[in-house]
Amino acid sequence: MRNEIVVQKMAGYVEKVLGYCKDYDYASFSADSKLVEACVFNLSQLGELCKVVDDEFIAAHPEIPWREMYGLRNHIVHD
Repeated sequence: MRNEIVVQKMAGYVEKVLGYCKDYDYASFSADSKLVEACVFNLSQLGELCKVVDDEFIAAHPEIPWREMYGLRNHIVHD
């Protein structure tokens, strides 16, 4: 049950980013610092939740790029 709740939260962050970026091209996106910061925040939250999911759940869903999502979080936070 815990994994499902975490994945629902993750999906919510993805939906927010997709909603924020709808109707933006790269130039207009990158020129809007508030939008960029909102997306960066949600992506870092998404990556943070990757470490909360059980290892067994991760192994059962290899189609999800868990490592890459957490790596993006690390890149955002540390770089």
